[in-house]
Amino acid sequence: MIRVVLVDDQALFRAGIRMLVASQPDLEVVGEAGNGQEAIDVVRATRPDVVMMDIRMPVMDGLTATARILEEVDPPRIVMLTTFDLDEAAARAIRQGASGFLLKDADPEFLLAAIRTVHSGSSVIAASATRDLFAHFAAPTPVPVPPSYGDLTEREKEIFALAARGLSNAEIAAREFLSEATVKTHISRILSKLALRDRVQLVVFAFEHALN
Repeated sequence: MIRVVLVDDQALFRAGIRMLVASQPDLEVVGEAGNGQEAIDVVRATRPDVVMMDIRMPVMDGLTATARILEEVDPPRIVMLTTFDLDEAAARAIRQGASGFLLKDADPEFLLAAIRTVHSGSSVIAASATRDLFAHFAAPTPVPVPPSYGDLTEREKEIFALAARGLSNAEIAAREFLSEATVKTHISRILSKLALRDRVQLVVFAFEHALN
């Protein structure tokens, strides 16, 4: 069972998402909050797997709450909810460690798939959208490439470059004549060597170090 916390200052929006999530046998809403401060308290009390976090809220916004929650021991994965597909606040949240973002008007099936995808840690929500977001709001000056990047093999660097462009495991496998299982293994090793949580962070890493 995937445990979910919903954070949004619009009670009606939360109710709609709660009903959608509750209709699934493998998903469970274990808590709700109407602002960032409440979100921190609810997350500490319920220890969810995934948090759906609105960006703009009173008292404490989603950016501040996300940063605080990700400082906790074994934090949940956080998906930002936004009304703009190119949202600088969403870019900041992902740079802080959020696992992706969703538009509030996303199709119900896409939202459910996103929760499962983020929970699995094996993929990323809209990698191409994340890439577009960072292309739009990229830091003006690249950060020096850390020594850990040099620990990647040449093959891993090739896979890294394709993943950073937003290609899925299946697309990388087809392009490189590999099995999806092999690509998944390469991605896991890359994330481990670079100390990254998921493929969203891989995209961020590539943009911040001008490796895209």
